[in-house]
Amino acid sequence: MRYRIGETPDELGPPVGQGVFAGAAVFSFLLGIGFVVAGIRSRHYWLSIWGSGLSIVSAAYLVFTLLVS
Repeated sequence: MRYRIGETPDELGPPVGQGVFAGAAVFSFLLGIGFVVAGIRSRHYWLSIWGSGLSIVSAAYLVFTLLVS
C-alpha cells in the first residue's frame, strides 16, 4: 500500500468529539418520537414500542452526558 509523502499509517486522524454523539442522540430521539406516532397511527404497536425505547435511551444518554460534563 502506498502513502503520500509525509503520511505514516501509524498516525491517527483527529478524534471524534462529543458533538457528533450528541447530534446522533438528538436525531435518534426525534426519530423515536416519529416511530411512536407512526406506530400508533398505523396500529403497528411493535414500532411504537421500539420507538419509545429508542427515544428513552437517547434522552437518558443526553441527560447523562449533561450531568457528567
